[in-house]
Amino acid sequence: MRTLAKAPAALAVVLTLALSACANMTNQQQRSLSGGAMGAAGGAAVAALTGGSAGLGALIGGGGGALIGALIPDNGRPRDGSPRR
Repeated sequence: MRTLAKAPAALAVVLTLALSACANMTNQQQRSLSGGAMGAAGGAAVAALTGGSAGLGALIGGGGGALIGALIPDNGRPRDGSPRR
């Protein structure tokens, strides 16, 4: 039961490290990371719903999402969301 009591603290540390890791990334690196994360989640969900291996689905989806995220062009948009000049 003591391990369960430490779970919120461990989750807070992991989330803090994950969020701070994105601070010095380029736009392409951020797109690749978020594409990989979304692809892994989607791949695991689809595989689990269809009776396949969730781990394999996450691996395939994460690889595909990271690749697509890295290949999508930036289009020169500023990071603050304002229109291009």
